[in-house]
Amino acid sequence: MNIAKEQLLVLVNENDEPLGLMEKMEVHQKALLHRAFSVFLFNSKGEMLLQRRALEKYHSGGLWTNTCCSHPYPDETPSQAATRRMREELGFETTVNPAFSFIYKAALDNELTEYEFDHVLIGEYDGPVFPNKDEVVDYCYMNMDELRENMANHPEHYTEWFKIALPMLEEFLDTNNAISNENH
Repeated sequence: MNIAKEQLLVLVNENDEPLGLMEKMEVHQKALLHRAFSVFLFNSKGEMLLQRRALEKYHSGGLWTNTCCSHPYPDETPSQAATRRMREELGFETTVNPAFSFIYKAALDNELTEYEFDHVLIGEYDGPVFPNKDEVVDYCYMNMDELRENMANHPEHYTEWFKIALPMLEEFLDTNNAISNENH
């Protein structure tokens, strides 16, 4: 499956109120605030499912990141978009629940900038993964201790948004006991 290269993104203000639509590459070139989502899935052992982005991605190719992330279509909720992208990127669907949202801005490769109102969704999944090679070059499950250590020693192997979101996710999980994890 080849995912469409052009996509209209929803431009938003700091309250996530829609301001209009713009083509994805233009949004990233102009560093405009837009709606996005990030999915974090854990298996029953409390290990996080990570993906390594395909080398040919328009930015951050070959870097490790959270389970799935992208942008909702104009007529989708973040949860609907998360379900669609899990299916497109990883070949499965599972229930995800809204956790929190945050705004971040990060310079990327290829003279692009992510400036996102990011909706974080979490869930559990123990089934098979069928990665779409146009999107995902590799995947693994990693416990949180190992992940923290690996990110501290090799931050260049991870996407910018993942490095920003992970501490907030850990705080959310600790505060809400959202995922059972003996290593967390």
